[in-house]
Parts: sequence; C-alpha cells; structure tokens
Amino acid sequence: MINELTPVQLRRTCNPDFMQCQNTSELAPLQEIIGQERAVRAMKFGLGIKNKGFNVYVAGYPGTGRTTAVKNFLEETAKNQPVPPDWCYVNNFNDEYTPKAIKLPSGKGKVFQKDMKNFVEETKRALRKAFESEDYAARRESTIKQVEAQRKALIDQLNVEAQKDSFVIQTSPIGLLIIPIIKGKPVTEPELLTMPQKVQSEIQEKREQLESKLRAAMRQFMDLDRKAHEEIDKLNKEIALFAIGNLVAEVTEQYKGFSDVAGYLKNVQEDILNNLAQFIKSPEETQQQTPFPLPWMREPSFKKYEVTVVVDNSEAKGAPVIMATNPTYPNLFGRIEKEAQFGALVTDFTMIRGGFLHKANGGYLIIPVEELLTNPFSYEGLKRALKSEHINIEELEERYGFLGTKSLKPEPIPLSVKVIIIGDPYLYQQLYMLDKEFNELFKVKAEFDTSMARTDECMENYGSFVCALCNKEGLKHLDGSGLAKLIEHSSRLADDQMKLSTRFSEVADIAREANFYAQQDNSEFVTGIHVKKAVEEKVYRSKMIQEKIQEMITRNFFLIDTMDEKVGQINGLSVASLGDFEFGMPSRVTVSVGLGREGIIDIEREAKMGGPIHTKGVLILSGYLNEKYAKDKPLNLTARLVFEQNYEGVEGDSASSTELYSILSNLSGLAIKQNLAVTGSVNQKGEVQAIGGVNQKIEGFFEVCKAKGLTGIQGVMIPASNVQNLMLKEEVVDAVKEGKFHLYSVKTIDEGIEVLTGVKAGVKGADGNFEEGSVNALVDKRLKEMADKLTHYSASMGEAKHKSED
Repeated sequence: MINELTPVQLRRTCNPDFMQCQNTSELAPLQEIIGQERAVRAMKFGLGIKNKGFNVYVAGYPGTGRTTAVKNFLEETAKNQPVPPDWCYVNNFNDEYTPKAIKLPSGKGKVFQKDMKNFVEETKRALRKAFESEDYAARRESTIKQVEAQRKALIDQLNVEAQKDSFVIQTSPIGLLIIPIIKGKPVTEPELLTMPQKVQSEIQEKREQLESKLRAAMRQFMDLDRKAHEEIDKLNKEIALFAIGNLVAEVTEQYKGFSDVAGYLKNVQEDILNNLAQFIKSPEETQQQTPFPLPWMREPSFKKYEVTVVVDNSEAKGAPVIMATNPTYPNLFGRIEKEAQFGALVTDFTMIRGGFLHKANGGYLIIPVEELLTNPFSYEGLKRALKSEHINIEELEERYGFLGTKSLKPEPIPLSVKVIIIGDPYLYQQLYMLDKEFNELFKVKAEFDTSMARTDECMENYGSFVCALCNKEGLKHLDGSGLAKLIEHSSRLADDQMKLSTRFSEVADIAREANFYAQQDNSEFVTGIHVKKAVEEKVYRSKMIQEKIQEMITRNFFLIDTMDEKVGQINGLSVASLGDFEFGMPSRVTVSVGLGREGIIDIEREAKMGGPIHTKGVLILSGYLNEKYAKDKPLNLTARLVFEQNYEGVEGDSASSTELYSILSNLSGLAIKQNLAVTGSVNQKGEVQAIGGVNQKIEGFFEVCKAKGLTGIQGVMIPASNVQNLMLKEEVVDAVKEGKFHLYSVKTIDEGIEVLTGVKAGVKGADGNFEEGSVNALVDKRLKEMADKLTHYSASMGEAKHKSED
C-alpha cells in the first residue's frame, strides 16, 4: 500500500490567534528560564548545597542561551543573599615580603583605606607640631644639660688628677690628649725627646698610669652618651605617644571587634615611634637632601602605612556574580604589579591586584570552559584553589620554578565560592574521563536541551521571550501572524513538529532581522510577512554553493535524472553543511551485479572515501539479503555499490535503504522511477529507519526538480518515522497542494520497492516461494540462477583441472 503524505502532514502551522492578543507588547516579559526544567533543577540543587565539591558544570550547545540564562538565574538568586566582606592587604612590619590580609565588612575596606591615609597625615602634623614646641625644646635641653654636667664633672676630676702628676688634658679632633707640664709650661713631643732619658721614663710612667684612668673615664663618657641618647629617645617616644595616642585610640575604637585591625594598628604605632625622624622632617628639608627630582624620592615613603583594597563590595547588592570572560591565570588569581626604578623592576604590597576569584568570593563565578582550558595553568590553578579553599596570589613563574628572584608572597585569603563552568557536553565527557579530580570538584551537571515540547504553555512562554527581547532592544513588537511564523521557524530549527528550539540566539536573530524589514515597510508591528522574509533572506545569503551545484545539475555536469526509469540506478539524498547553512542535494547511486562470492563491495570503502558508519550500513545489506533470500541456497553474487561523481567522501547510513533498492532493482530487472529520490537507513529485518536532515533533503531535491522543471510526478520517499520531523518551507507545501510534488512514507523495504517500481513486493507463501511476478520472486529467481550457474561453473572448472592433471 502506497502511503502518500498530505500537505497537512508536511508542516505544522501555528494559529495566529493562539495568544489571544493583538501583539507581544500586551504580554508579560519573560522572567525565568524556559524549556530547561532539568537544568534549572540541577542549578537549584548545585547552588543550594554547601558541601565541598558541589560546583556546577553547565553542559549545552552554543546558541541555547545557556550563558545568559545562567547569569540571569544567578543574579536573581544572589540578590537575596548577604554581601560578602571586603579584603585588604597591609604591610607586614616584621616581614615586608609577606603582606597581611585583613577582612572587613562590606564597604569598610575603602573606609579603612581612607582612615589610614588621614591618620598618617594627621600623625605627621601632630608630631611636627609636638617636636617644634617650646616644652619639648626645654625638656630636651634639660636632658642634654644634665648629661653635659656629668660629663664636665668627670673631665674636671680627670684634670685635677692629671695636674697632681704635672699633666694637663686637652681635647682634640682625635680625642683627649695627655700633655706633660714642666715649669708651668706644656711640653711638646719634640721637646720631650731632648730631655734626659730618666726624665722621659718618669713622665712616660706617669702618663701610662693616667691613660689607664682616662680609659676608664672614656667608658664612662660612652655610658653617658648612651644614656643621653636613651633619655632623648625616651623623651621623643613619650612626646610622640602623647601626640598621636588619641589618634591611634580613635582609629582603634572605630574598628573595635576586628582583631586583625587592632594588631595592625599596634604595629603601625610601634613603627612610627621607631621612625620619628621620618615624620619630624619637613618636606622642604627632605627635598633639599634629595638630589634626584623623582616623585617617590621627594618625600619620605609613607607607603608602608597605606591599605590596598583588593575586594571592594561597597556598592554590591547581594552576593557577587562574576563572569570571567578572559580567565588567564593573573585575571583569575590576581597579580603583583611592578614598576621600573633605575632600570630595575620593584614592587610592594600596594601593587597587589585581585582577580576574578577575589571578586566572586562569597558569591558565584561563571567561567566558559573552552577559555579556561585554552589559558595555560588556569584550570590547574582553579582546581588547586577549590581543593585548598584559599586564594594564593603569587608569581606564575615562581610557582612553576621558572624564576628564582625574590618577590612578595601575600597571605592567602580564604575562598568560599560556587564555580559554574559552561561548555558543551563533549568537553564534559572528556574532562570526566581524563581528569580524576574533575568529578570531585564539579559534582553537579546541569544540561541544557536544544529543544522543548511544543505545548500551549511553551508557546506562551515563547511569546513572553519575544516580548522581553523587544522591550530590551527596542524592537518592534510582533503581531499574531509574526509570532506564529516565528514559532513555526522554531519548530523547523528543532526539526520536529512536536518541539520548539531552545537555540534562542538564532530565534532572536530572526526577530531582529524581521524588525529591520518592518522598519523598511514603516509597519507598526512585525508581521508574518516580515518573519518569512527574514528567514528567506538569511537562507539566500548563504545558499550560493547550493545554487552552483543545482546549476551544474541542470547543465548535466552532475548527472541526476528526474524523469524516466532505469535499472540499478536511484537518486539518493545527502546533506551538505557549510557551517551556518545546511542544504540537501541528490546523488546518483548505481550498482553492478555479477557472479561471484565477494558479496556486496562498497567502492567508497575500497577507495577509502567511506566512513565507518557508512560501511556498517553497507554490511547490513548483506544481512538483509541473507535473511530474506539465502535460506535455501548460497548467496553467490558480487555487487558493487558507488555514489557517482562523489569526490568528498561519504559518511552515515541514511542511504543504506537507497543502496538496497538499487540492488533489488538490478537483481529483479525492474526499473526504478528516476522522478523519485530516496532516503532512510535499513536494518537486517528490512525495516526502514529514521534519518537526520529530512527537511533539507526533501527541499534539496525539490530545488533540483524545480530547476529542471516540475512534471507533477516527482517526489521524495522518506521513512515513516520521519514524518513527525517535517517542517518544510511553504513553497514545497504549496507545490504538494497543487499536485506538482509528492512525498511518500514507508516503513519497510517492501513498501519502498513497490513505490519505486510500481510492482508488488510479494510475500513468501507457505511453500516457501514468493508470489509469482512480484519483486521478491524475481530477485529470488535471479539469485537461484546465479547460484546454479556458479555451481555448474565451479564443477566444470573442477573437471577440467582434474583432466589436465591426468
């Protein structure tokens, strides 16, 4: 029974009045993810569970709106969550190479930075004022005078003892000198040498005794100097502490309850007291001492008291949602900047910069997996951070041993973040199989589907999606006919009458292009005419190659028959992809059959132009022939199959039924109608199975027939299971309505061969024979004849060989 399809079966149309409104502006804009219930449930689970390792891998193909949907979903979830704290780095006064991290409530980081800056400025003013006061000068003078008095008393005592022995002590640039006195006059060394030896010996002996006393006195002088320095230092610290004590107390009071800040302020105070000279000097004095007019040398460096804010959440509303668009290692984990000074690169804690992980800490981080994997060391670094639950800012060269120079090692910051990486399903499978740590760190998979059911609810959601798109981008809203055509196009993208595509980027592009044509027509709304034109124009921009191939067919460069009948020849259908555009094109499939035991030979495979799936499809043909015809005889034939004028290779099994029809035609001697093209795979039981690209294949043959001239008998035969995938363009549907083109669906090879030959396939009777005159009977008869001939030939060759041996 021949099953010809009706026009209604070729395209599922949409009623323009299904939304019960005039245009999409009357609808509520979409606020949630549609058509991805499985992914949404997985996302809610992954975001809700707080255990370690439950990060999320969002698997989906580009164009499904996965990135936008995930970001919007996270932002909606995050806005009701608490704002995470700020993080700052400050100087470590014990080891400047290991800056300390300080955690503060959100918004306090910048405040603390400003407070410290003001504190340093006020400290400078307060100290200069205190050390310029008369009180300080008087107390300092008093301290110095006391020490000088003790020093003078000691010197006077030495002089008294020296005078008793006829010596005098004089000061000189090189220290204290002991000068002998004879007859009231000091004696020089040359004069001393002219005196008798006995006198010299007496003077030298007394001098040595006096020098011993002088050395003891010198030690006392040093103790006095040390005491003077300590007294002055004590006085300075006392004055300084009195001057800045209230400032330190004020800042400490503001950050009461933050132990890290209290400890840091204590260290700052100690450092200021130990470096008072830096604060007391005026900028003018410092500038005079500095011979170089460099900015960082015009004033003593107070950078060590600055605060570096690496995470600032002062303007955040809820938990952060960060999209890592360029996840290089420095961008993810932060970096330590450097600046050039005198030809060398120098750095300090004020040049520490946070990365995406710092910004997302306490919230959510979205990373495209393709970019993560293509940036060296980023993926490994991310795994390390998630396992250790800390963020380490360090030089990449130092971590991997490429560079041995000393650099900063900031204190690690605790990490609490939910990482969502987005990629296609293939990369998920590869990471899961090849990386043992992946499934420990990304335990939740949220998979985005490429289609959803075409129900009334989903179509209403589609209308809301279009409404939101038009509002967001300022597009003209779609009326009922425009939205209906857009939904029909969505089903075409899904290649299914019962589905809608979730490749929202492509659907949105059609809406944008239709808006352009509506603007050209000065139309108030986008109508079905504009949507149809947008679809057609998009195809037209990309179909040049298809038209070139059609031209070559019409000019007989490629031999394709659309009329007459031929034995062992049939029109197969395939799909060519140009990346942004797919189209169907016919191919001539021929078969030659002869005696032999080689079975079915795939010329494409022999020429290494056939893929493994195509080879499997050809091997199935032998199984079918054996199952149906070789139960009472051996299958003795050699059949060679080929796609004529194919120069690019063949892959897939969608032409296996086509090849089988050509073999049956050759064996039966019945001609196949060349006005028909065929697609469909087959199993060993003769059932015709579904294939992909059915719409493109039908339209491809239709375009060829239209170019060569529609005769009213041309058409395509497809698997019955593919009828539900039909969303043909309206031109093909109209041609079927007018009887210019035909579509047939078949479930078995027997049904298909009847359509192609016009002869009954034939059923095997109780006697084991097929109906007389049927296709199967003719094939079976031919195979028996071939088996007998080959047996007779083998026997005669055996006798001839035996005689020659005798």
